[in-house]
Amino acid sequence: MNNQTELFGTMVFSDTVMRQRLPESVYLSLKRTMRGGHKLNPEVAGAVAEAMKNWAIEKGATHYTHWFQPMTGITAEKHEGFIRPTGDGRAILEFFGKELIQGEPDASSFPSGGLRATFEARGYTAWDPNSYAFIKDGILCIPTAFCSYGGEALDKKTPLLRSMEAINRQGMRIMRLFGHEDVERIIINCGPEQEYFLIDAKILDQRRDLMYTGRTLFGAKPPKGQELEDHYYGVIKPRVAAFMKELNQELWKLGISAKTEHNEVAPAQHELAPIFNVVNIAADHNQLTMEIMKKVAQRHGMVCLLHEKPFAGVNGSGKHDNWSLSTDTGINLMEPGDTPAENAQFLIFLCAVIQAVDDYQEMLRISVASAGNDCRLGGNEAPPAIMSVFLGDEITDVLKAIDSDSPVNPKEKTLLRVGVHTLPRFPRDTTDRNRTSPFAFTGNKFEFRSPGAPMSVSGCNIVLNTAVAESLRQYADRLEAAEDFEKELHQLIRDVIRDHKRIIFNGNGYGAEWMAEAERRGLSNLPTTADCVGRYVTEHNVALFERHGVFSRAEMRARCAIMAENYCKVTHIEAVTMLEMADRDILPAVSRFCGELQERTEKRGSRYELDTLATLNKLLDEAYDARCALDKALQEVNGGIDERAACLYRDSVLPAMRWLRAAADTMETKMPSDEWPFPTYGDMLFSVK
Repeated sequence: MNNQTELFGTMVFSDTVMRQRLPESVYLSLKRTMRGGHKLNPEVAGAVAEAMKNWAIEKGATHYTHWFQPMTGITAEKHEGFIRPTGDGRAILEFFGKELIQGEPDASSFPSGGLRATFEARGYTAWDPNSYAFIKDGILCIPTAFCSYGGEALDKKTPLLRSMEAINRQGMRIMRLFGHEDVERIIINCGPEQEYFLIDAKILDQRRDLMYTGRTLFGAKPPKGQELEDHYYGVIKPRVAAFMKELNQELWKLGISAKTEHNEVAPAQHELAPIFNVVNIAADHNQLTMEIMKKVAQRHGMVCLLHEKPFAGVNGSGKHDNWSLSTDTGINLMEPGDTPAENAQFLIFLCAVIQAVDDYQEMLRISVASAGNDCRLGGNEAPPAIMSVFLGDEITDVLKAIDSDSPVNPKEKTLLRVGVHTLPRFPRDTTDRNRTSPFAFTGNKFEFRSPGAPMSVSGCNIVLNTAVAESLRQYADRLEAAEDFEKELHQLIRDVIRDHKRIIFNGNGYGAEWMAEAERRGLSNLPTTADCVGRYVTEHNVALFERHGVFSRAEMRARCAIMAENYCKVTHIEAVTMLEMADRDILPAVSRFCGELQERTEKRGSRYELDTLATLNKLLDEAYDARCALDKALQEVNGGIDERAACLYRDSVLPAMRWLRAAADTMETKMPSDEWPFPTYGDMLFSVK
């Protein structure tokens, strides 16, 4: 099948397939459930299950699974066969409505942050009918939410769905105030851009750091990296192009709208971007995209690296979360519009986002915190850890004019008012992009550039959705009580601008001067995940999520504990891997070469040999001192996984790791290439021809 349109969605139990295969009454009942407000009828579930099973079997499926997203950050699945013996030596294929609606996977071995004890194994998966079932590797995958026996969310999908409901409830109140009686739902759209690296698969077996941690823990900078900026948007190599072609085909089969592909900044780095989708479906699709990237890369003799910073000194990999709001009638609420009324509506939602980022800047930073992303934020092509909003000059000028009750520019003769009938039209989509901003307005959407490449987009969108819902709740309360809507609307927008303009920054986020300016403005700066752990469960944050029913206090504490545990465990694995590579490979290799040099100097004593021997001996001692310091630091942590341990990893283990790496990387530059035990950065970054 070569036709792209015929290929697209062939492995998805889509709306079109359901319309064809379900009785009309069943189809209409299911659609009412999908739109919300109607409980799924068991008879309807049974009919859907039967049709889904028959379709899947025709596509070659032999098993089904409740496909869910636990707090590991990746997906999980347990396969169940359709086949059932009949007792007379034969078998039948069956799949019932109750099996479609609910599953019961073992919950004891997934991260729970204390929500579940090991002996409390029961967990439930519940079908998410708004995310279509699909077939992957001969398995019918049913997207589900995952919760505990007591109802606590054990996954990333459940709170994402809750946050979508929160923003819908509050957004609809605003839409009614603007007279949109035809609007029934606010929709959150998301388009996650996915960056990744491709290297030759043969290298992986020779680099234990890549194998165990997904990033290089040692490696000297090569003579050529990304300095010439010749890889960005450059001609795609044939081997990579073949990978991209197959990847697109596999994604299209699953209804994933892979649209844009290109070389990224660093050598061996690339990017894929889809068309926007509803946020919960976009999250599902992105999880599938990462999984399929790895599988397809293997088939092409390559390895797909999704770590935020697989190679020090070159561009890291992010996942830019393009976020916007729209209505079920097709209105983009992040679009300035063509009329004064549309402009006013745009401004109220724009202000909601600005206030949300300012009020909950710490939670937004926490939502993208990980050991890997700590290596990336503030580095090449990545925004700083400090949250700020980029709006561009024109929209910023409009907000300044509203703030000061002054003309937009000298040509204006009247003051700028926000009244629905008096606000003049202002330009749209004329701002330049700010690549250094963590949260940038790009014409009709916001681009959150802080998430790391391997992260689920659910995490940051849960926080963003809920924080914006809180802004909208406050606005709706105020406007619904107003005697003069237009007057109160103008005053409200002006108040928000005055109270939250500190978060707006259109300058260079990479500059050291921004750090000082952000501190002067009173903005939060949480440079590491260890800093984030201590700010997670504040009363301010807990109140937000409890108010909107997205997280309970217990669920937030659990996620805070999981963040600390993951940070500690990831850093521990990296540190132990460094010790192993140093002890088994680097130190013996350098020591052996120094011994050979010593023998030569006793015979000839050339200046090269004498100088190299002296340099390497000094570096060898330094590397060994660093290795001992790292070992001691690990002993002090003693396997801890709480906030205190996270701080010890940050303050003691990571500095020792950096010290050991610096000495080893310098030794690499002094060693003959055939004596160094690992492929170099040059070998890896330019391995795919």
